[in-house]
Amino acid sequence: MKTSTSMGYTSEHAATPHKIKLPAIEAWPNQYRRGYSIKIEHPEFTSVCPKTGLPDFGTITIEYVPDKLCLELKSLKYYFLQYRNCGIFMENIANRVLDDVVKACKPKSCTVTGTFTPRGGLNSVITASYKAHK
Repeated sequence: MKTSTSMGYTSEHAATPHKIKLPAIEAWPNQYRRGYSIKIEHPEFTSVCPKTGLPDFGTITIEYVPDKLCLELKSLKYYFLQYRNCGIFMENIANRVLDDVVKACKPKSCTVTGTFTPRGGLNSVITASYKAHK
């Protein structure tokens, strides 16, 4: 179903997060298999609203329990930089990051939280979670 607003925006804009080309997130072998968690915060995340073209700013937090692999931070940094000029909704950001983290390191569990700065007096916090099946 294609819906439209007076600004020419369509529902197809919301269906594009997996069409955006982003660099792969790399991983390295986990040396410890005990139940510990890793929390990564990126407080300077930026992207572009596909509807208005205005920049979105926020903090992306990744919390995961590693299995055999851990995320490599330099590749994650370059991954996040590619969002700077991407037109993508905040809700899709959290879910796309989660999908890409799970693909990269296959964690036991993972939660991605996007805490975005207020726009028009409204603050958005989006949380997406994954838990591996045993």
